[in-house]
Amino acid sequence: MRGGTVQINWHDTKPVLTCDFHPLSALLATAGADYDIKLWATVSSIDQKEAPGVTYKSNLSYHSSAVNALRFSPSGEQLASGADGGELILWKSRTTDAGEAWKVLKSLVFHRKDVLDLQWSTDGAYLISGSVDNSCIIWDANKGSVHQILDAHFHYVQGVAWDPLGKYAASLSSDRTCRIYSNKPSKSKGVEKTNYVSQHVISKAESQTTDESKSTKSHLFHDETLPSFFRRLAWSPDGSFLLVPAGISKSKLSNINLSFYFNTKQRSPPALMLPGASKPVVAVRFCPIRFNLRGTSSASFFKLPYRLIFAVATLNSLYIYDTENIQPILIVAGIHYAAITDIAWSPTGNYLALSSQDGYCTLLQFENEELGSPMVLSEEKQVVGDANIPEAINNNKDSTFVDSGKEMKKNEESTCVVNYDGSSLCTSTIIRIVFGFVSRGNKNYCNSQIIKRIVLDLKI
Repeated sequence: MRGGTVQINWHDTKPVLTCDFHPLSALLATAGADYDIKLWATVSSIDQKEAPGVTYKSNLSYHSSAVNALRFSPSGEQLASGADGGELILWKSRTTDAGEAWKVLKSLVFHRKDVLDLQWSTDGAYLISGSVDNSCIIWDANKGSVHQILDAHFHYVQGVAWDPLGKYAASLSSDRTCRIYSNKPSKSKGVEKTNYVSQHVISKAESQTTDESKSTKSHLFHDETLPSFFRRLAWSPDGSFLLVPAGISKSKLSNINLSFYFNTKQRSPPALMLPGASKPVVAVRFCPIRFNLRGTSSASFFKLPYRLIFAVATLNSLYIYDTENIQPILIVAGIHYAAITDIAWSPTGNYLALSSQDGYCTLLQFENEELGSPMVLSEEKQVVGDANIPEAINNNKDSTFVDSGKEMKKNEESTCVVNYDGSSLCTSTIIRIVFGFVSRGNKNYCNSQIIKRIVLDLKI
């Protein structure tokens, strides 16, 4: 791996608030507080000692305020951008004599206040956006009109995500709730229409101390004092897991920042948590590539028939994990002077970009097969469906806290204790999630005792 902060004038020294890669190329789009969207071509140096860079391609000017979120459509033919004041624009790529050009296709008007996050559906037919007006809107991208309004949140909606299988959508708000919406199609005049219904609210959990007879309810997520505009959550490429940032657990010693991982498919442990980050987690994102198993670790998160890789960004650092290891496979810290705002993976998984409020972006490049051997299409077909159901986590394995760098003893509990009783989210069920973690010394970890158990019942 090589890379670092690219020292160029990205957005006139203004904060860079969002970034995304084109799904078919290494074209990088960035946007920020200068109101513009800029397109960049990634450049890899022949000298492997030199960091990768970018070259300026074009500038998209239309917004009249800071651009907080942008995402390419799955086909790569369109680009959606959301900005302050409720602006939401669809851009379309056109081929001209001078090359590729992006022009405004539609202006989506309904949000009353700043748009903070957005995401395309897998088929590119719909778009979901989250706003400071406390609402999510599902848009019909073809018509450029509102398809459905989801207005159950009581504070800013700072993150939205769409299940790649089209069954669920999710939103995360500074009201300290994560809402899961299930697609329950309705029929009108014999025509079936997409209809998302709020099926579950993840908010509080039952916390038990060492005295099992006593328990209290505690919030799972940071409140509105979290110093970030964004809580960008993400689904895995296979639709199995939902990664949720901005998690927190309060102890007598200090607050522990967390990321939660919910299973959205079959009968398997539905969640785990990664404690230990010194700063709140503000964005998570999966690499779009599935990799062959390395078979080098028995302490894996889930017993998947392939490896998934995901990035977790805190306010000041980046952690990269895979589903075959408990420890992060890469930690990048001290690269930005202000908060990280977004994460983007290139379609091949060779590049990863970070944007920051300090006005710069970081670009990391991975050599071929450095992250692993990508699965070929024929191999992927063999492991879809029931084959990718994760198995239970073995909680007796050694474990590691991210920031401590120290392994837990074998007689200590690992970072996650999971009890599960229920069936698929498609049916009415009770999902019980039990999180257990330890603290040591004065760094969030204290003696080898379980100081808290979080029990979360999800009624779907």
